[in-house]
Amino acid sequence: MENLIRLLPDKVANQIAAGEVVQRPSSVVKELVENAIDAGAQNIQVILNQAGRALIQVIDDGKGMNEVDARMCFERHATSKIQESDDLFRIRTMGFRGEAMASIAAVAQVEMKTRQADADMGHEIHIAGSKVQHQGVCATPPGTIISVKNLFFNVPARRNFLKNDQIEFRHVLDAFERIALAYPEVAFKLLHNGAEIFNLSKGKFRQRILQIMGAKRDEKLVPVEEATPFLKIHGFISRPEAARKRRGEQFFFVNLRFIKSQYLHHAVLSAFDGLLPPDFHPMYFIYLDIDPKHIDVNIHPTKTEIKFDDEKSVYAILRSAVKRALGMFQVTPTIDFEIDQRELPQRPNGIPQMPVIPVNPNYNPFDPDPQSLRGNVAPRPSREAIAQSLDWYVNNPSQGAPSQQVASQWEAETTQLPVLTETASTIKKPLQIAGGYIVGNLNGQLTVVHQRRAHERILFEHYAKLLQQHSVASQQLLFPQQLDYAPADFQLINNQLDTLRSMGFDVDLFGSNSLVVNGMPIGMEPEQLAPLFDNLMDAIKNSSDSFALQPGLALAKTMARSNAIAKDAKLATEEMEHLLSDLLACEMPTLALNGKPIFLQWQTSDLDKRFQ
Repeated sequence: MENLIRLLPDKVANQIAAGEVVQRPSSVVKELVENAIDAGAQNIQVILNQAGRALIQVIDDGKGMNEVDARMCFERHATSKIQESDDLFRIRTMGFRGEAMASIAAVAQVEMKTRQADADMGHEIHIAGSKVQHQGVCATPPGTIISVKNLFFNVPARRNFLKNDQIEFRHVLDAFERIALAYPEVAFKLLHNGAEIFNLSKGKFRQRILQIMGAKRDEKLVPVEEATPFLKIHGFISRPEAARKRRGEQFFFVNLRFIKSQYLHHAVLSAFDGLLPPDFHPMYFIYLDIDPKHIDVNIHPTKTEIKFDDEKSVYAILRSAVKRALGMFQVTPTIDFEIDQRELPQRPNGIPQMPVIPVNPNYNPFDPDPQSLRGNVAPRPSREAIAQSLDWYVNNPSQGAPSQQVASQWEAETTQLPVLTETASTIKKPLQIAGGYIVGNLNGQLTVVHQRRAHERILFEHYAKLLQQHSVASQQLLFPQQLDYAPADFQLINNQLDTLRSMGFDVDLFGSNSLVVNGMPIGMEPEQLAPLFDNLMDAIKNSSDSFALQPGLALAKTMARSNAIAKDAKLATEEMEHLLSDLLACEMPTLALNGKPIFLQWQTSDLDKRFQ
């Protein structure tokens, strides 16, 4: 009988291994730059063409390799970092498994030149698809130059899974930033398609953070310091007012290795307890130094996850360090008992009073001649008075429910509204309750509308329609506004200039990493401009696929979210009617931009069941 199990050819085995290590161009950049750091390089240059598809070249001034090492580094599981299994728990280097170079050479055309400082000549080697094409001596400066060309040239199926250049370059920037943030004592340079993106000089941690993230972050950073026999922590966190709803500027480094950890992220969030709105995340750059014997870095192919042998202690120390930093720099709110009481806002008459609607207790609606009582009947309460009473109850739940008369009168008011047909354009005389919900009768059903989601939907469809019609009107600013960005962020926003202009923004480049806005769409206010572009940047970073595939609609969604009314905004009756009328005219009036419902409805029969 024929044997079924056989050894895979080296070529196939290398390609399978490459599937774990080399997922996209950013994986190659990460592995090559980490190797340069392990080689002691003080200056590292990364050159890309077509986001790394055509070329990834890494030039360093590290220790270099001799002829034998130059050939051996492309063999699987060949490494200078470890010799035995116990070395896995003493790792201080970035790489250690000896898989990166072999995996890269299996799916690309690789050329390497390397020379040690005390050698007269260097050595070069050319490999394509794991096969050595050429090997010999060459003239090259001390260090190593590695060029990776035509990534996935021999695995076209893998190449087809790559995204467009904009998305792939974003991944490269992420990988580059994570390494550069961990090693501020190393100078880095990044060029893409001939344009210089980063030129980072040597410095301190704070300087490197500002070089990458932008100088405007400086005033938002608070230092964190903690030292225990088990763990040392240093780094920076942002002030609560700088928190964002989307994540993207949270960095953990353990022994200078970037990691992802929801557990540690929760520790930071718990330290901000009471200081951040729900679903907001602070910016942080936190470096943890711990004895390697307490961690396992070999649990993930890309080495972005590690395991602690005492996670609870790490959690507690980190939470305590962040909380203490917030307190030391007076970020947490304090109570000043010395404040003059005359400076405190005063309520009329000292204590809040529940609204009262005057009622004639002698009024009988079944009296055949009610005219005789009309002079003693209090005027019918207005809808504004009823709404005031309901709002008071919502904002003061501990004071008890509104009176029976108020509740019954509100029910009478809503039942007396005209029954709207399917083609009705609005809800007549709506009420606003709970600081963000509009209540009314729509087609005989009790309807509660989330006003912010409704406004977002209206604005989104408005902007999308204008974009489709190419008729977005622009208004010129009296004083143009300059917006400065970090180099990586500037590249992202620069890719969206055509889309921004199509949406009514008059935007021009200004300097190396700045934009000047001369005009904006009609209806926007100048003070909305900077927050809108900040939200746009967050959306590009966290939804790069959407911006690459449908940049116009993605921008329309960002503008709608930025310009929509606040959830707790107080609206007049006419404003609510206009909002509801525009909502019912939308193509998708029931679905919010986040996929959640805009309004809820209940049949009268459902209400009857509730009161049985």
